[in-house]
Amino acid sequence: MVVDQLKSAIRDIPDFPKPGIVFKDITPVLQNQELCTAIVDEFVNRLKGLEIDAIAGVESRGFLFGMMLANKLDIPFIPIRKQGKLPFKTIAESYKLEYGQATIEIHEDAFTAGSRILIHDDLLATGGTVVAASKLIEKLEGVIVGYAFVISLDFLHSLGRLTRFSDNIIALARYE
Repeated sequence: MVVDQLKSAIRDIPDFPKPGIVFKDITPVLQNQELCTAIVDEFVNRLKGLEIDAIAGVESRGFLFGMMLANKLDIPFIPIRKQGKLPFKTIAESYKLEYGQATIEIHEDAFTAGSRILIHDDLLATGGTVVAASKLIEKLEGVIVGYAFVISLDFLHSLGRLTRFSDNIIALARYE
């Protein structure tokens, strides 16, 4: 089963990036091409029947499987990046982090109004970045049809922050 393989490949890094945090490292997953393919196939299976016009991936690790998934579904990939990294006209959304504030951006012409967008990131933790990404999609009049995460830290109770945008939330490896 893909989820079991995924969980056994994810490496825990204690006290990173600061004491008390256990970082879920997907680097070993990325070193296994067969597992990466299986992850994308699992997302495709779970997304069957959902009409998606594009996938928006959140910098930077959301680009890894997000681009592969968009390619597999034969739809566009939209990067959502940290402020100052996109070269064309952008719109921005700021959000709070536990240690400060961050801002992400999307090109203002990333998709047409009414497009059905799936937001992808590798990890759902507190949900701040993904909520900000959702607000960007809404500012451009996109419809958020769902979310896809490789990992969800369910013990942080952030799924509820996303349901106001979409109830369709897929997470492969869940930690409770």
